Order: sequence, then C-alpha cells, then structure tokens
Amino acid sequence: MSARVDFSKLTLMDALDLAHLIEVEAFRRYTSFAESIGHRLSGDTGSVFESMAVNEKKHGDDIAERRRALFGDKPARIRLEDIFDVEAPDVGTVRWNMSELKACQVALAAEQKAFAFYDEALPGVTQPDVRALFEELREEEAEHVSLIQSIIERLPPSAAVEIEDEDVD
Repeated sequence: MSARVDFSKLTLMDALDLAHLIEVEAFRRYTSFAESIGHRLSGDTGSVFESMAVNEKKHGDDIAERRRALFGDKPARIRLEDIFDVEAPDVGTVRWNMSELKACQVALAAEQKAFAFYDEALPGVTQPDVRALFEELREEEAEHVSLIQSIIERLPPSAAVEIEDEDVD
C-alpha cells in the first residue's frame, strides 16, 4: 500500500479526496496506456485500457460529486503527491505488443491492488463515516475484480496471442 496518509486522522472529506485522487491516478495511467498502444481491432489491448479509463473516470466523478455535495468547494488537504500507485497499473507492465489477455491481467492486478489498499487501510481508520466509505470502496473494487475475472474467463484462446512485429521477416 503506497500512501503517505495517517488513516487514523482522516476526516470524511479527506477520505473522499483520497479516493478521488486514486481514481484520477488510475484514469491517467489507463488513458496513457491506451494512447501509447493505440487501437488495431475492436476489443484489442488499447480498447481494454480505454474501457478501464472510462470506468475509473466515472468512479472518480461519482466520488467528486459526493464530496461536493457534502463539503462544497472547501480546499482539499490530500494531494496527489500523498499517494503513489494505489490503483493504477505499474508503468512498466505495458508493452506495445501485449495480448488482450495480458492487458486484462494488468487491469486485474490494478483492481486487486486497489482492493488491498482499502482492506489494509481499514484497521487504521477510526472515524465511523470514513470506515463506512472505505468498506464501500473496498466492495466496489471487489466487484471490479470479479468483473475482470469474468471477462478473462470468456476470452477466446486467441486473446493470449501477442501481436507480432510486422517489420520482422
């Protein structure tokens, strides 16, 4: 778990800001992966990462709206520098020629990492409303894990084939 946050001192506003930043970080990383890989076919690796970026953006927007409804424009105390790789896939995991299966496995690992973050943070959370939020977010990450696992289970065998370099003879 990579965060420089004292969970015992988190307010609900701080927890919402932290959760939002985690989603922003994941959105940016997935978007970067999708852009760097590009699209070749429907359902290809770039499409997997693009779909994950859309999901992270929606989740982040939902959290931000919830935060605004409760706290208005009150300035955040949690900054992006306070978290690092909580949910976003590791930068070095993506290759231009990776298979759709490998892309899904990278997304699965990221969602498992996010679940572990909330699960490991819970013992340090003392405020009941923050605890309830983290439990809710942990369950959402568990749903994401299950969703990606079901996608992986439905992939055809061809999804494991990496793209060949067309310049190679």
